[in-house]
Amino acid sequence: MEFIYNLFPNLYDWLAGSLHALLSGLNLVKDAENAIVAAIMTIIVVVVLLLWLVLMVLVMIWLERKVAARVQDRVGPNRVGPWGLLQPVADTIKMFIKEDITPTNADRLVHLLAPMVAAAPAVLAFAVIPWGKGMAPVDLNIGLLWIVAIASIGTIGAFMAGYGSNNKFSLLGGMRAVAQIVSYEIPQVLTIAVIALMAGSLSLNKIVEAQGGAGGLGWYIFAIPVGPIAFVIYYISALAEVVRAPFDLPEAESEIVAGYHTEYSGLKWGFFYVAEYFNFFLVCCVAVTLFLGGWQGPFLPPYVWFIIKVYALVILGMWIRMTWPRFRVDQLMGFAWKVLVPIGLVNIILASLFVTYAIPALKQFGLFQY
Repeated sequence: MEFIYNLFPNLYDWLAGSLHALLSGLNLVKDAENAIVAAIMTIIVVVVLLLWLVLMVLVMIWLERKVAARVQDRVGPNRVGPWGLLQPVADTIKMFIKEDITPTNADRLVHLLAPMVAAAPAVLAFAVIPWGKGMAPVDLNIGLLWIVAIASIGTIGAFMAGYGSNNKFSLLGGMRAVAQIVSYEIPQVLTIAVIALMAGSLSLNKIVEAQGGAGGLGWYIFAIPVGPIAFVIYYISALAEVVRAPFDLPEAESEIVAGYHTEYSGLKWGFFYVAEYFNFFLVCCVAVTLFLGGWQGPFLPPYVWFIIKVYALVILGMWIRMTWPRFRVDQLMGFAWKVLVPIGLVNIILASLFVTYAIPALKQFGLFQY
């Protein structure tokens, strides 16, 4: 409940008071009344978070089109609404009214469930993201582990889509997705382990706090040499894991039509489309939390700083997408296993030495307090 209270304290007090006043006439036991109010407020938190994520996705879709237009010397969306801001809304309406087609020989149940399985994990992972101090919907002490575990489920959705479509191009795209996502999860987890070592915690809130304050180490991206190496590995692995170009082999339209979602249309295709942006936004949120000090910054409200940092990484990813050509599948897999994984393992050793020797030395001089 702290999430809503810190964002809208007056609204929170009014809602809670109204619910208690409404339930007081039912003569419920006090504990039961408090439990019902807590459950309703939890549902409100979930709804607010989902609406916020949908808004962020709409902004990202518009922003990506504008960034692509500028890179390619075009104007981009400029007809629907001022500066084309309502273009994503028009696209959403079109997606809802398009015909939903399922191939005759497809596995209908698997074909139906695949988009949901692909989109749901990203939404669940946002439950532990700290948007500001005390503004994480759920403050888990194993938040990093939760994100890694939940994000892995999306791989199953991609393979289900490829298998359930009964299409060789879809199956090939699904198999590519599994190979790519599993491969790039390894170096990504290695970088997360580095941050956990340096912060001494798996809690995202504590990781952010360890990067600030007079006695903090500062943003981990500047913890030379461990931090910059970990950030580069994480960001490259994140782009590959969310299947963003130039790592979009599972959807390579020049080779396999559209990959694992070739046979999807309408709202089901929309779930895959939204899942990509959910995941992209999620990995940028995690990167800001782990490497860029999370919500910390002067003058502006904490959640504003968090959003600014996230969108800086989002624009960086869009710029990479518009300028780099797609890798070949052998180059993609070789880069993960032959380059990123060895560097990640060496970086863990460096982080261990840093934590064992450098941080105690800093503590002796009063420069580090965590």
